[in-house]
Amino acid sequence: MAMIELHNIHKQFGSLEVLKGVDLTVDAGNTVVIIGPSGSGKTTLLRCMNLLEFPTQGTLRLGDYTLEFQPGTRVKKDTLIAFRKQTGMVFQGYNLFPHMTALQNVMEGQVTVLKRSKEEARDKALRMLDKVGLKDRADAYPHQLSGGQQQRVGIARAMAMDPKVLLFDEPTSALDPELVGDVLEVMKELANEGMTMVVVTHEMNFAREVADKVVFVDHGVVAEQGPPEHIFEETTNERILQFLNKLRH
Repeated sequence: MAMIELHNIHKQFGSLEVLKGVDLTVDAGNTVVIIGPSGSGKTTLLRCMNLLEFPTQGTLRLGDYTLEFQPGTRVKKDTLIAFRKQTGMVFQGYNLFPHMTALQNVMEGQVTVLKRSKEEARDKALRMLDKVGLKDRADAYPHQLSGGQQQRVGIARAMAMDPKVLLFDEPTSALDPELVGDVLEVMKELANEGMTMVVVTHEMNFAREVADKVVFVDHGVVAEQGPPEHIFEETTNERILQFLNKLRH
């Protein structure tokens, strides 16, 4: 069953057309990995999925909500909040509140957005921190944590909101190489548990091992998509072969 469906999604910033009619389906329980060169529109596509960016045109379905976009379309605030509640976003730069502990960071959205009691939010936050291997660091502030640990707190925070889908925007690109493994390990576990995930990444080994579908985006269009073995071993698409060769070197 499809969890996310995008049909003919366009996105313009002024005169710059970043997405040029993207069609994409993400099935429930699947991990879809989006790859492609810098500036190809991958992050914009991801941000359109939870309406951090509004598509200029096209149809977006997520769970029970279907939204049609044309230039000038406005989305009601309550629809926007309800739509976003279905997704959890993990950013490249962690985006933790510096004045809050790891525990408080994971509690905050639960209390303010989901209106959970502090006790309930604390229980959930501790469970999620345990899941990402950081229960013992619950009282640490972001500046006391490594980049990899901060990113795992970011994942715990996203999961604590009980989203239907987790969206990851290059979650390891800001990390030192030796810290990448811990974050990818947590993501692999989530994939194995059947969490629906859309991941923009340059980690090709992760894409090979974990993805149900790999989507190659280039110049604002989906140039090719398919199982990892097709994209990495069988494709004859010249643009993908160039891209993969560059990464290897």
